[in-house]
Parts: sequence; structure tokens; C-alpha cells
Amino acid sequence: MIHAIRLSVQASLDTKQAVMQEDGLLLSLERLIVASVHCFRSNGRMLLCGNGGSAADAQHIAAELSGRFYYDRPPLDAEALHVNTSYLTAVANDYAYDEIFARLVQAKGRLGDLLLAFSTSGNSPNVVKAAIKAKEIGMVVACFTGRSGGKLKQYSDYLLNVPSDDTPRIQEVHMLLGHILCEQIELTCFPTSS
Repeated sequence: MIHAIRLSVQASLDTKQAVMQEDGLLLSLERLIVASVHCFRSNGRMLLCGNGGSAADAQHIAAELSGRFYYDRPPLDAEALHVNTSYLTAVANDYAYDEIFARLVQAKGRLGDLLLAFSTSGNSPNVVKAAIKAKEIGMVVACFTGRSGGKLKQYSDYLLNVPSDDTPRIQEVHMLLGHILCEQIELTCFPTSS
């Protein structure tokens, strides 16, 4: 079993090493950081969505921004769209599961706000519909996907497509990219002398 564990750790390291060679992805992350800082400095908000593990990643990043990352500072307006289970189950039941995120983007999103859409395949219908709705409103859309970018690619202002087709490895890198995003937003919006 130790051998299998080492293989999994090595696969994770290999994926992260591949990210280091993806200048386009790193440039997209840098540009997303700048756009996020501009959004928050303009009193905007960040909405995040995903399913399953991607929902957990979206919620994690929202918590880091609305709470704190490395140090105490004012909260930032970041919200994962799946956390209200009464809303989620009502809309899924009354409309369709594919509509759960798009309706909240329509309700909460404003021109200039950010949507972070997480889907390892890039093809989750409810996440794609959220991206479409966000674009209609004039929001900035960043998509965290796997290698191909899937359908989300065409709606993305910033595509962070991890060079892998392995869902767990993609999600591990999404969390790494999310932590870098949070760290740089915090440092830029709330510089500290220490």
C-alpha cells in the first residue's frame, strides 16, 4: 500500500510541476488576481459555484476571502452559491438542477462582479448556465477546469485549465490556485508592514 500512496503523491507533484510550465495558466491567474482586487476595491462581490468536490473548493475559497487568509483584516464579499440548501432544493425541484446557480447569479450578480466557476470537466450544465448568465449581466468569469476547459472555455475571461484529466489531481491544483488567489488578494487589498 505504501507504494500506491507514493504513486498518488507523485502524480500530484507531477501535475503541479506541469502547472509550473503552463505560462498561459499562470498568466490567467495573475490577471484574475488583478481583476479580483479591482472588483473588491470597487465594492464588488465574488460569487463561486461548483458541484461535489468543486463545491467544497468554491466554499473554501469564499471562506478564506470573507473570513481571513493569513491575517486579520476586513472581510471581502465572497459567497459560494450552493450553501443555502432550502434554496437549492426548492429551485432544483421547481425548475431544474441545471438552474440552481444561474438563478442566484441573476439575483446577486452585478456588472463588474466576479464569478468563479469550478468544473473539472468544464461541462457541468448548472455551472455552464451560471457562466452564461454572468456574462449576460456583465460579470467577469473565471473558470477552473481540467485540461480541455470544456464548454466553460467559451464563456471564460480567465481560464485556469489544469493540464490533467484526473479529477482528484485537478481538484488539488484548483485548491492550490485558489490559495494563491486568496493570498495575493489579501496582500494587495490589505498590505501589511510585517
